[in-house]
Amino acid sequence: PAAVPNAPCPVPPQLEGLCSFLQLSTCPEPSLVRFCSWLLPLNPALSHTSAAILAQQLFLRRVLALTQPPSRHLMAALTSFCSKYSHPLCRVLVAAVLQGPGEGAEQTKLLCELVEECLEPHSVQLVLSQVLEVPLSEKLLPVLQAVLGRQVRSPPCPKGVLGDSSSAGARTHSPYLPLGLFQEVLPPELLDLLVLTLCQQAPAFATSLNFARLVTAVLTVYQSQVS
Repeated sequence: PAAVPNAPCPVPPQLEGLCSFLQLSTCPEPSLVRFCSWLLPLNPALSHTSAAILAQQLFLRRVLALTQPPSRHLMAALTSFCSKYSHPLCRVLVAAVLQGPGEGAEQTKLLCELVEECLEPHSVQLVLSQVLEVPLSEKLLPVLQAVLGRQVRSPPCPKGVLGDSSSAGARTHSPYLPLGLFQEVLPPELLDLLVLTLCQQAPAFATSLNFARLVTAVLTVYQSQVS
């Protein structure tokens, strides 16, 4: 019915009860895709709090339980949700993945894919700030590289600056080129936090080649701003 898209959105307590009633955290993944598609045209849109509750109910358990690459249905649902509610998703899902124990290889790969392909630009910067809030580890370095690489392909980078974005080389995380263009959009406070974090964590990465490349790239690109 035409009136449904304009119906008032549930308040958080009602939404939590509805999620429990519908068993959204355990529903089949094809149903998850349909539910996320149904969310997109809602008017008014969900509040940040309501969207965060849904992100937790829909995705948190599934993502944390991954031991192999996510199914196409789960990725489709995540992509659909991110198209409108990427910021609440980051607040819930990214924080849990970053702070999770162990290697979390599949979770880290999923997070990198979300950063590279799904999240809105302001949410990508949120991911960077979240990464810098926790002690760095080898498992988080790919996430940091993905964040930096994403800035190359995000607005306001002019079309054509990097050539064909569909080429195999476009997804290569160069330790120099991504940071060079990232300088144009990196807020000063995030740059300060990035540099401070790298300095503080350096002893723990004395033998890490990936960390050394990252530090070299930052010093090269921001040599006039880093003393």
